Amino acid sequence: MIPLRILIFTYVMLPWIVSSAAKGEYMEARTPAKATVRASDYGVLQDTDTDGGVLPKAEVLPTCLLCVCLSGSVYCEDVSPDMSAVPTLPKETAYLYARFNKITKIHREDFADTATLRRIDLSGNLISEIEDGSFSKLPNLEELKLAENRLTKLPMLPSKLVTFNANFNRLKTQGVKANAFKKLTRLAYLYLGDNELTAVPHLPETLYVVHLHNNNISTITDETFCKGNTSHYIRTNMYEVRLDGNPLKLSEHPNSFICLQSLPIGWYK
Repeated sequence: MIPLRILIFTYVMLPWIVSSAAKGEYMEARTPAKATVRASDYGVLQDTDTDGGVLPKAEVLPTCLLCVCLSGSVYCEDVSPDMSAVPTLPKETAYLYARFNKITKIHREDFADTATLRRIDLSGNLISEIEDGSFSKLPNLEELKLAENRLTKLPMLPSKLVTFNANFNRLKTQGVKANAFKKLTRLAYLYLGDNELTAVPHLPETLYVVHLHNNNISTITDETFCKGNTSHYIRTNMYEVRLDGNPLKLSEHPNSFICLQSLPIGWYK
């Protein structure tokens, strides 16, 4: 007679062991293998499983995961980890808000493929240099904000700008060409306060508001705002001029703003 323990092993335990081993091999075969895919916005490699799910890493996140992309607008404000360069933008981007980051330089290729841009706000960064031609391929740009950076000079600006804000920089007169704004035939709002300018640049006729407060401007002429050779000229658009905080006594230059509809804000006594 065959012992009971042999019968139990042969007809119960052995089939169970074989079945478990087969199941283990099946589960191992089903374990997702890692592959690599290219992140379209940054051109870097990322880990992914075979089902296509990306395993994100902070340093390689595409723009629309690092920022918020919504209906043609990209919001990259105070990004963590620190953003030190302009992010690659979707081609349909019309509005970029990348304030309060650590961007240090604008390269000419940063906006080369986003001709749809209408507004750029890079306020509160560490920008000290803008390469020539950085904005040359932006025919629709109407608003450019570069306030609270470290700029000492300005590049060529797009011709359709309506608003330009470079308050709180380190702009010097030699870094702002005398005719830097002359060809901006739609410019209405110009903000250059809290810089290191010693002279007023040429101001286009289209301006409504110009802020030049807290600079080092010590003199103005009859042609700074008006046309010195005629007393009949009235500057109808311009309604606000700030010159306060400059070493300039406006009462000594009465003919310099005779064409304006309201007196500039500044020191008179």
